[in-house]
Amino acid sequence: MLDKKGIAQRIAQELQDGWYVNLGIGIPTLVANYVPEGLSVEFQSENGILGMGPFPYEGEEDADMINAGKQTVTLLPGASVFDSATSFAMIRGGHIQLTVLGAMEVADNGDIANWKIPGKMVKGMGGAMDLVASAENIIVAMMHTNKRGQSKLLRQCSLPLTGVKCVKRVVTNLAVLDITSAGFKLIERAPGVSVDEIKNATEGRLVVEGDIPEMQL
Repeated sequence: MLDKKGIAQRIAQELQDGWYVNLGIGIPTLVANYVPEGLSVEFQSENGILGMGPFPYEGEEDADMINAGKQTVTLLPGASVFDSATSFAMIRGGHIQLTVLGAMEVADNGDIANWKIPGKMVKGMGGAMDLVASAENIIVAMMHTNKRGQSKLLRQCSLPLTGVKCVKRVVTNLAVLDITSAGFKLIERAPGVSVDEIKNATEGRLVVEGDIPEMQL
């Protein structure tokens, strides 16, 4: 199965030349490290960056240059920094071609829960709700199961929803799955992972058609 870096590396294969892409907190931030050679992609962070690059090398960090997850980042040539009002005008205006988000739960109809666990203190939902309401394409990067081994790909989310029927694709440490009217459609398996392992780890409806290829990283 994949680690978090492997998930990000697989999602980077979804990028297309000229896209504006928002990277959420957690695994999604790693995607900037794996942009395929020859692609020109503009990464946006909702705290007000356009043209975000990969993470800096140790000793080259600038504490004033951070992403939405408060991690230090680099800027690519031509990058710009602006206020949150401008950033969210870009998001709400539909100018983001792809949003990559983490999630606590995803339902097999495309619902996503990624901002709140009842009873735990949170600062707020951040930009997630704006992003899921406005982006043309939403890919979720997540672990297939929680620390107790319970599936996070469900028939119905149990946590407060961030968005309804908005997720298009899920990439986990076990598989790539598309959201369809029939449920999660298995597209690819992680290296060394069997279809039966994915079935056993998926609580939501799972569609398996034909031979499922392994991911190529």
